[in-house]
Amino acid sequence: MKAYVFPGQGAQFEGMGKDLYESAPAARELMEQANDILGFRLTDVMFEGSAEDLKQTRITQPAIFLHSLAKARIAGSAFQPDAVAGHSLGEFSALAAAGALSFEDALRLVYSRAVAMQKACEVVDSTMAAILGLEDEVVEQACAEVDEMVVPANYNSPGQLVISGTVKGIEAAVVKLQEAGARRAVILQVGGAFHSPLMQPAKEELQAAIEQARFSEPSCPIYQNVNAQAERDPEKIKLNLIEQLTAPVRWTQTMLNMISDGVCEFVEVGGTGSTLQGLVKKVDRKFPTSAL
Repeated sequence: MKAYVFPGQGAQFEGMGKDLYESAPAARELMEQANDILGFRLTDVMFEGSAEDLKQTRITQPAIFLHSLAKARIAGSAFQPDAVAGHSLGEFSALAAAGALSFEDALRLVYSRAVAMQKACEVVDSTMAAILGLEDEVVEQACAEVDEMVVPANYNSPGQLVISGTVKGIEAAVVKLQEAGARRAVILQVGGAFHSPLMQPAKEELQAAIEQARFSEPSCPIYQNVNAQAERDPEKIKLNLIEQLTAPVRWTQTMLNMISDGVCEFVEVGGTGSTLQGLVKKVDRKFPTSAL
């Protein structure tokens, strides 16, 4: 079984997609369609914008989504996944690539998500931190002991967990985790506390948009972030997608479940092509991976 996996925020790079636009008519057509749907030329920022321009959530999320879908589109008949999954934002890419959402509906949802998350970030002074070298249970306990709001947000790989919360909560948790022996405990330069209860306003805004979108049964199972389980039922997929913004991304569990279910190769689609491959290697350094 071959699984195609789609990266989330952080996989952007300067000039992303320009080579595809110039060399592949199918990619160019899709990108121009995206510009028309959004009502502004996203591709201009992707091709010519600075790293700082690409860090804006309202740009980053649709740009990564579009890059991933363009890669899948030009792969044509070679794109035949037995399973798909996406990390955070990447779940929307996976759903569109597997036919559970139309390209237009998925792009509109991604943009709505990005705008809603940006607004939620402005409500409370919040951030995230990457914790390396500790068992998940140790990190979870430290978060629970902090008086301020701080929770596990991204279970990225064994020994790598990102936490999310108020700035004061994250600062306190980082101190605790350093004392507990973390190899690294680094506050990240992000806009806010993604995948935490602080995203509740964004969740409510996105829920309204998700409930209006048409979901179909995907061409293969999609392993979703909130429970790391394979789903094909459109209604269950929709409910899990709504919960995603305030729930942790269970990527470690997703990879382990996919491997247990028979996946024998992971193919990363979009972004730099190395982000998710690196996380797979932390599960099993000999596991076959590649990128489109």
